[in-house]
Amino acid sequence: MSFDVKLNSRGMQEVLTSQGVRRVLRQEAQEVAARARATAPVASGEYRDSITVVDATTDRAVARVIATDPKSHVIEARTGNLARALGG
Repeated sequence: MSFDVKLNSRGMQEVLTSQGVRRVLRQEAQEVAARARATAPVASGEYRDSITVVDATTDRAVARVIATDPKSHVIEARTGNLARALGG
């Protein structure tokens, strides 16, 4: 038995940008950010304190965990802190 599925593009777009999806994404991103802050290397605390969540929209709702400290790229390259925080 086979089924043909035709997605309603407009309906899917509404779901993918809905407040409910945004809320779930933000909650997950906040948990990742908390793990990243908890495991961040601390010299001055600036990197750790710069870890935050940013909401955005592409073709769907997006929540990004970023670090805004100017040294973030170097710290991430050396430690992989944000990447590890994703793993839970």
